[in-house]
Amino acid sequence: MEELARLAGITVRTLRFYRERKLLPPPRREGRIAWYDDHHLARLRTITALLERGHTLNGIAELAEAFDHGRDVGELLGMDTPTDEVPVRLTPEELADRFAGEVTPENLAAALELGYLGTDGEEIVHISRRLLDVSSALVREGIPLAEVLHAGKEARAHADALADLFAGLILRHASEESLHRLRPLARSVVDAELSLALDRRLHKKDGKKD
Repeated sequence: MEELARLAGITVRTLRFYRERKLLPPPRREGRIAWYDDHHLARLRTITALLERGHTLNGIAELAEAFDHGRDVGELLGMDTPTDEVPVRLTPEELADRFAGEVTPENLAAALELGYLGTDGEEIVHISRRLLDVSSALVREGIPLAEVLHAGKEARAHADALADLFAGLILRHASEESLHRLRPLARSVVDAELSLALDRRLHKKDGKKD
């Protein structure tokens, strides 16, 4: 415990306090000896970084519990189907910086439930760089993260319906192997239709102003 506290730059008293608050996983015990490892050190450094960013100990405890009970990266990325999405690895403090003030336990739970986030030791894995970039850009524009996640949940339902539509169309007239080969065509149709739909929405809005 003394060595861990020294490496983390905190006092043993503070370390004991974190353990009592369940901010730190229990050590591995061999008889009367308690063994701490790099995961404990990383957690302590994360706690320090989040405190410096204005998070409370209660909030950090809730975040830690959410991470500890979230899906791990193997479950999150355990797919045999090829994907164009690129996962992103983040530390908890990097995630907090991306969504300043918006990384609440409620939002974190929603992101974990959606499958946007998973954990790998002390690291967080986001399933898609594009979704991460879009989400953080919307939050920077002043849109609450809770609403961005809610929109993501609704978009997921529509995307599943579109995937079923195109998969059914292709499988009725081609082989299953064609489904992988023709997926860029389906994406192009969805992208073009969404672009046209946004054009119609903007035109309708401008027409009302006139």
